[in-house]
Amino acid sequence: MKFYTFLIFFFLIYVAGGYSQTIPIYKTTAKITIDGDLSDWKNQFLGPFLIHNSGEKASQETFISLSWNEENLYIAYKCNDSNIIGRAQKKDSQIFYTDDLVEIFLDPDGDGTNYVEIGVNAFSTNYDLLLKCISPECGGWKTTMNFNITGLESVSKINPDGYNVEIKIPFSSLTKIKNGNFLEPKIGTKWKANTFRIDYGNAIEYLALQPYKSLKFGFHQPAEFAVFEFVE
Repeated sequence: MKFYTFLIFFFLIYVAGGYSQTIPIYKTTAKITIDGDLSDWKNQFLGPFLIHNSGEKASQETFISLSWNEENLYIAYKCNDSNIIGRAQKKDSQIFYTDDLVEIFLDPDGDGTNYVEIGVNAFSTNYDLLLKCISPECGGWKTTMNFNITGLESVSKINPDGYNVEIKIPFSSLTKIKNGNFLEPKIGTKWKANTFRIDYGNAIEYLALQPYKSLKFGFHQPAEFAVFEFVE
Protein backbone atom coordinates (compact mmCIF):
# COMPACT_ATOMS: atom_id res chain seq x y z
CA MET A 1 0.00 0.00 0.00
CA LYS A 2 2.81 2.41 0.87
CA PHE A 3 4.51 1.66 -2.45
CA TYR A 4 1.23 2.28 -4.32
CA THR A 5 0.78 5.60 -2.51
CA PHE A 6 4.33 6.57 -3.45
CA LEU A 7 3.66 5.81 -7.12
CA ILE A 8 0.55 8.03 -7.11
CA PHE A 9 2.49 10.83 -5.44
CA PHE A 10 5.31 10.56 -7.97
CA PHE A 11 2.83 10.58 -10.87
CA LEU A 12 1.12 13.74 -9.59
CA ILE A 13 4.47 15.49 -9.24
CA TYR A 14 5.41 14.42 -12.76
CA VAL A 15 2.13 15.70 -14.25
CA ALA A 16 2.37 19.01 -12.41
CA GLY A 17 5.98 19.41 -13.54
CA GLY A 18 4.95 18.88 -17.14
CA TYR A 19 3.58 22.41 -17.18
CA SER A 20 6.69 23.98 -15.70
CA GLN A 21 9.67 23.88 -18.01
CA THR A 22 13.07 25.48 -17.68
CA ILE A 23 14.18 26.44 -21.17
CA PRO A 24 17.95 26.84 -21.61
CA ILE A 25 19.39 29.83 -23.48
CA TYR A 26 22.90 28.83 -24.46
CA LYS A 27 25.73 31.33 -24.51
CA THR A 28 27.56 31.54 -27.82
CA THR A 29 30.77 33.03 -29.10
CA ALA A 30 29.89 32.25 -32.71
CA LYS A 31 28.65 34.93 -35.07
CA ILE A 32 24.95 34.52 -35.83
CA THR A 33 23.79 36.16 -39.04
CA ILE A 34 20.08 36.96 -39.11
CA ASP A 35 19.18 35.65 -42.56
CA GLY A 36 16.74 32.76 -42.04
CA ASP A 37 19.45 30.20 -42.79
CA LEU A 38 19.84 28.01 -39.70
CA SER A 39 22.99 26.19 -40.80
CA ASP A 40 25.05 28.30 -38.37
CA TRP A 41 22.98 27.18 -35.36
CA LYS A 42 24.90 24.64 -33.28
CA ASN A 43 22.63 24.49 -30.20
CA GLN A 44 19.86 21.96 -29.84
CA PHE A 45 16.31 22.68 -31.00
CA LEU A 46 13.51 22.13 -28.49
CA GLY A 47 9.97 20.96 -29.22
CA PRO A 48 7.77 20.14 -30.89
CA PHE A 49 5.28 22.85 -29.87
CA LEU A 50 1.90 21.64 -28.61
CA ILE A 51 -1.65 23.00 -28.74
CA HIS A 52 -1.40 25.87 -26.24
CA ASN A 53 -4.42 25.08 -24.06
CA SER A 54 -4.56 21.29 -24.18
CA GLY A 55 -1.02 19.98 -24.65
CA GLU A 56 -2.19 17.92 -27.59
CA LYS A 57 -0.04 17.20 -30.63
CA ALA A 58 -0.12 19.86 -33.34
CA SER A 59 -0.86 19.11 -36.97
CA GLN A 60 2.50 20.59 -38.03
CA GLU A 61 5.71 20.57 -36.02
CA THR A 62 7.56 23.59 -34.65
CA PHE A 63 10.98 23.65 -33.01
CA ILE A 64 12.99 26.44 -31.38
CA SER A 65 16.53 27.19 -30.25
CA LEU A 66 17.81 30.11 -28.16
CA SER A 67 21.27 31.62 -27.77
CA TRP A 68 22.79 34.73 -26.22
CA ASN A 69 25.95 36.75 -25.92
CA GLU A 70 26.72 39.92 -23.97
CA GLU A 71 24.72 42.10 -26.35
CA ASN A 72 21.81 40.11 -27.78
CA LEU A 73 19.23 37.37 -27.41
CA TYR A 74 18.89 35.15 -30.50
CA ILE A 75 15.92 32.94 -31.36
CA ALA A 76 15.54 30.47 -34.23
CA TYR A 77 12.36 28.68 -35.26
CA LYS A 78 11.83 25.71 -37.58
CA CYS A 79 8.21 25.51 -38.76
CA ASN A 80 6.93 22.65 -40.85
CA ASP A 81 4.13 24.07 -43.00
CA SER A 82 2.46 22.63 -46.07
CA ASN A 83 0.19 25.65 -46.61
CA ILE A 84 1.80 28.97 -45.70
CA ILE A 85 -0.70 31.79 -45.20
CA GLY A 86 0.28 35.48 -45.25
CA ARG A 87 2.20 38.12 -47.13
CA ALA A 88 4.82 40.80 -46.65
CA GLN A 89 3.31 43.79 -44.84
CA LYS A 90 4.52 46.98 -43.18
CA LYS A 91 6.08 46.79 -39.73
CA ASP A 92 3.69 46.55 -36.78
CA SER A 93 0.79 45.35 -38.90
CA GLN A 94 -1.62 43.19 -36.89
CA ILE A 95 -0.51 40.02 -38.64
CA PHE A 96 -1.53 37.88 -35.65
CA TYR A 97 -5.12 38.01 -36.97
CA THR A 98 -4.31 36.78 -40.46
CA ASP A 99 -0.86 35.30 -41.03
CA ASP A 100 1.15 32.23 -40.14
CA LEU A 101 3.69 33.48 -37.62
CA VAL A 102 5.86 32.81 -34.61
CA GLU A 103 5.89 34.82 -31.40
CA ILE A 104 7.91 35.26 -28.24
CA PHE A 105 6.70 36.89 -25.00
CA LEU A 106 9.38 38.16 -22.63
CA ASP A 107 8.92 39.16 -18.99
CA PRO A 108 12.50 39.63 -17.75
CA ASP A 109 11.63 40.51 -14.15
CA GLY A 110 8.90 37.86 -14.01
CA ASP A 111 6.34 39.96 -12.15
CA GLY A 112 3.57 39.34 -14.70
CA THR A 113 2.52 42.99 -14.87
CA ASN A 114 4.09 43.94 -18.18
CA TYR A 115 5.93 42.12 -20.91
CA VAL A 116 7.15 42.39 -24.48
CA GLU A 117 5.51 40.58 -27.38
CA ILE A 118 7.32 40.06 -30.69
CA GLY A 119 5.86 38.32 -33.73
CA VAL A 120 7.26 37.49 -37.17
CA ASN A 121 5.42 35.98 -40.12
CA ALA A 122 6.81 33.72 -42.85
CA PHE A 123 7.54 36.78 -45.00
CA SER A 124 9.79 38.62 -42.49
CA THR A 125 7.11 41.12 -41.37
CA ASN A 126 7.49 41.77 -37.66
CA TYR A 127 5.78 43.64 -34.87
CA ASP A 128 6.88 44.51 -31.35
CA LEU A 129 4.58 45.73 -28.62
CA LEU A 130 4.34 46.13 -24.86
CA LEU A 131 1.49 44.74 -22.77
CA LYS A 132 0.54 46.01 -19.32
CA CYS A 133 -1.88 44.25 -16.98
CA ILE A 134 -4.93 46.42 -16.14
CA SER A 135 -7.31 43.90 -14.52
CA PRO A 136 -7.33 41.17 -11.87
CA GLU A 137 -5.42 38.04 -12.88
CA CYS A 138 -4.42 39.88 -16.06
CA GLY A 139 -7.65 39.17 -17.91
CA GLY A 140 -7.28 42.55 -19.55
CA TRP A 141 -4.30 44.29 -21.08
CA LYS A 142 -3.33 47.71 -22.30
CA THR A 143 -1.38 47.29 -25.51
CA THR A 144 1.27 49.81 -26.55
CA MET A 145 1.88 49.40 -30.27
CA ASN A 146 4.29 52.34 -30.53
CA PHE A 147 6.83 50.51 -28.37
CA ASN A 148 9.87 49.80 -30.54
CA ILE A 149 12.85 47.58 -29.85
CA THR A 150 15.80 49.46 -31.25
CA GLY A 151 18.03 47.13 -33.26
CA LEU A 152 15.44 44.34 -33.52
CA GLU A 153 16.21 42.11 -36.51
CA SER A 154 14.08 39.32 -37.94
CA VAL A 155 14.30 37.38 -41.18
CA SER A 156 12.16 34.49 -42.37
CA LYS A 157 13.05 32.02 -45.09
CA ILE A 158 10.58 29.73 -46.85
CA ASN A 159 11.89 26.25 -47.67
CA PRO A 160 10.40 23.00 -49.07
CA ASP A 161 9.31 21.89 -45.57
CA GLY A 162 7.83 25.20 -44.42
CA TYR A 163 9.71 28.21 -43.11
CA ASN A 164 12.43 29.28 -40.67
CA VAL A 165 12.63 32.47 -38.63
CA GLU A 166 15.60 34.12 -36.93
CA ILE A 167 15.27 36.99 -34.45
CA LYS A 168 17.86 39.18 -32.73
CA ILE A 169 16.85 41.25 -29.68
CA PRO A 170 19.43 43.69 -28.27
CA PHE A 171 19.41 43.70 -24.48
CA SER A 172 20.04 47.45 -24.49
CA SER A 173 16.60 48.04 -26.01
CA LEU A 174 14.82 46.27 -23.13
CA THR A 175 15.99 48.89 -20.64
CA LYS A 176 13.26 51.16 -22.10
CA ILE A 177 10.47 49.10 -20.55
CA LYS A 178 8.89 51.33 -17.90
CA ASN A 179 8.87 49.57 -14.52
CA GLY A 180 10.41 46.57 -16.27
CA ASN A 181 13.29 46.29 -13.77
CA PHE A 182 15.48 45.01 -16.59
CA LEU A 183 19.04 43.96 -15.85
CA GLU A 184 21.37 42.59 -18.49
CA PRO A 185 21.55 38.82 -18.02
CA LYS A 186 24.49 36.77 -16.84
CA ILE A 187 24.94 33.03 -16.41
CA GLY A 188 22.19 31.82 -14.10
CA THR A 189 19.77 34.68 -14.81
CA LYS A 190 16.17 33.50 -15.17
CA TRP A 191 13.36 35.21 -17.09
CA LYS A 192 9.69 34.30 -17.41
CA ALA A 193 8.82 33.85 -21.07
CA ASN A 194 7.11 31.65 -23.61
CA THR A 195 7.23 31.07 -27.34
CA PHE A 196 4.32 30.47 -29.68
CA ARG A 197 3.18 29.82 -33.20
CA ILE A 198 -0.12 30.61 -34.91
CA ASP A 199 -0.80 28.28 -37.81
CA TYR A 200 -3.55 29.47 -40.17
CA GLY A 201 -3.04 26.64 -42.64
CA ASN A 202 -5.33 23.67 -43.11
CA ALA A 203 -6.71 24.06 -39.58
CA ILE A 204 -6.18 27.10 -37.34
CA GLU A 205 -4.02 26.07 -34.41
CA TYR A 206 -2.45 28.07 -31.58
CA LEU A 207 0.76 26.41 -30.42
CA ALA A 208 3.15 26.92 -27.51
CA LEU A 209 6.48 25.50 -26.41
CA GLN A 210 4.96 25.23 -22.93
CA PRO A 211 1.17 24.67 -22.99
CA TYR A 212 -1.04 26.18 -20.30
CA LYS A 213 -3.25 24.58 -17.65
CA SER A 214 -5.71 27.47 -17.58
CA LEU A 215 -8.10 28.14 -20.47
CA LYS A 216 -8.96 31.69 -19.38
CA PHE A 217 -6.89 34.13 -21.39
CA GLY A 218 -5.42 32.46 -24.46
CA PHE A 219 -1.73 33.16 -24.93
CA HIS A 220 -1.75 36.02 -22.42
CA GLN A 221 -1.09 34.19 -19.17
CA PRO A 222 2.28 35.36 -17.79
CA ALA A 223 1.68 33.48 -14.54
CA GLU A 224 2.10 30.29 -16.58
CA PHE A 225 5.09 31.34 -18.65
CA ALA A 226 8.07 28.99 -18.69
CA VAL A 227 11.39 29.84 -17.04
CA PHE A 228 14.12 30.82 -19.50
CA GLU A 229 17.56 30.37 -17.98
CA PHE A 230 20.77 31.83 -19.37
CA VAL A 231 23.42 29.10 -19.29
CA GLU A 232 27.01 28.59 -20.43
